Amino acid sequence: MNKTIVVIGATGSQGKGVVNALINEGSFHVRAVTRDPAKYVGDAHEAVFADLGNPESLKEAFKDAYGVFVVTNFWEGADELAQGKNAIEAAKAAGVKHFVWSTLPDVEVISGADYEVPHFTGKAKVDELVKSAGFEYVTFVQPPFYYQNLTGMIAPQPMQDGSTGWALPIDPDKKVIHMSDINDFGKIVAGAFLHPEKAGHGDYLALATELNSFNDIIEAFKANGKALTFTQVPADLFATFFEGADELAEMFGYFETYTYMGPDAASRIALANEIATDKFVPLKEWLGNNS
Repeated sequence: MNKTIVVIGATGSQGKGVVNALINEGSFHVRAVTRDPAKYVGDAHEAVFADLGNPESLKEAFKDAYGVFVVTNFWEGADELAQGKNAIEAAKAAGVKHFVWSTLPDVEVISGADYEVPHFTGKAKVDELVKSAGFEYVTFVQPPFYYQNLTGMIAPQPMQDGSTGWALPIDPDKKVIHMSDINDFGKIVAGAFLHPEKAGHGDYLALATELNSFNDIIEAFKANGKALTFTQVPADLFATFFEGADELAEMFGYFETYTYMGPDAASRIALANEIATDKFVPLKEWLGNNS
């Protein structure tokens, strides 16, 4: 029988891509975890209930599994440290061999606390717990700035001069944003489960199809027939625009100083490219299909 891989957050942006990549690869039995299995419409072989806040439900969901993919959602108000602990303890109790944790660079450490970006650092704080848990195989996967953000959370907006574009606290000339279609994230997760000897010893895999500036993004939209503009605004002004804007201002400041993936990202990106199960989609192509 094929080994079972359990995918936490199977209906979310990352989890969908992981399920699809595992199914397409064909080597594993895929168990999707969702809070409402009756409404699951993905392609996993089975769907079960579990909640990261409910350790007993996780133990049941992880039963007889070879590997688990775990992601937490800061934007839903998650206590990521507590949820990470719950997942680790449940996976250990169930005898899981390969633990794959979706994390991000530790902005606090990288910047010497100059920048505060909790939705990055909160995940990174779980890394040491994963490393010390004693799993046979451990892999850390780092998602990029999603292309999907450009048509969703950070979509271009009407400007006061009548144009459409962005007003953000970042230099539009600086190539500092590691980007990808988040659906491609599953291709590196599947590769990690397939090749634990290459990527299962506490290795970090960073998905980054492109390294772009906002001017590069504007050019990609232009190539698809959309003319957009960019206005750089001071971080302290941007922080007043809407609730949560202060964290995004910190995030863009971190990007500009250290890049999205932070220093020494090349080896993490190279390993992700090496073990991915399929090619990644370029931004211009993605926009052509989605904008």
